[in-house]
Amino acid sequence: MNCITDANIGNWFSSTMEDIRNKMLFQGTAEMTETGMDWVQTHRKTVRSVLDTCSKKCKDDEIIFETIDSYKTDLENKNASLVEKRNAIAKRLSEVEGKNEQKSKIIEKIEMIRVEQAKKKELIVSQNKANKDRLKNLNKAKQMFQGRLGLEIRKIHGEKLQFIFRDINQKDSECVYTFMLRISEGGLYQIVSSDPPLDCMAHLEQRLQETNNFSAFLANVRREFLALKPE
Repeated sequence: MNCITDANIGNWFSSTMEDIRNKMLFQGTAEMTETGMDWVQTHRKTVRSVLDTCSKKCKDDEIIFETIDSYKTDLENKNASLVEKRNAIAKRLSEVEGKNEQKSKIIEKIEMIRVEQAKKKELIVSQNKANKDRLKNLNKAKQMFQGRLGLEIRKIHGEKLQFIFRDINQKDSECVYTFMLRISEGGLYQIVSSDPPLDCMAHLEQRLQETNNFSAFLANVRREFLALKPE
């Protein structure tokens, strides 16, 4: 290869090489710029797609979260309603148990009243029978003493009987000796008073309750009146 000695040729060569270099640089820069712009556009599209996807995903997530919150709120309301219903049922059961207990107590009380009434009825029947027997004894005593000994029996207010003896005082046949008697709720003879008073009347009353022999009682009372000293 021959050496280049002409200065103009050297300058031309240098200028030409510079132009080629500049062209190549421009071409390379343009290609790089074009390639970079493509990359930028692709990146923008990718970013936009990712943003759209994320935005859609966020909206979907928001809908899901809202749905979850709605289900959660609905579940809480249902739980609260369930608790309220359970409390109402428990209260109702308590009221029913209370009423059943009251019903049992009422039934028990009614049964006690029925038993007590049956006992009272039985006692009344027994007392009525005893009173009939006593009245029967009184009538017998009345018939026996009234004709023979001048005994008079009067019914006094307050369910009391007054027994009047005559022909005791020999000096005064019209002089009366009396005592008053009543029958208690328990069916017992009780002496209310006597005129003139007899100290042994309590003993005679006790004997009457023990023996239920009214005729003997009247005979004993008349005997005690006879034993009194005439005034």
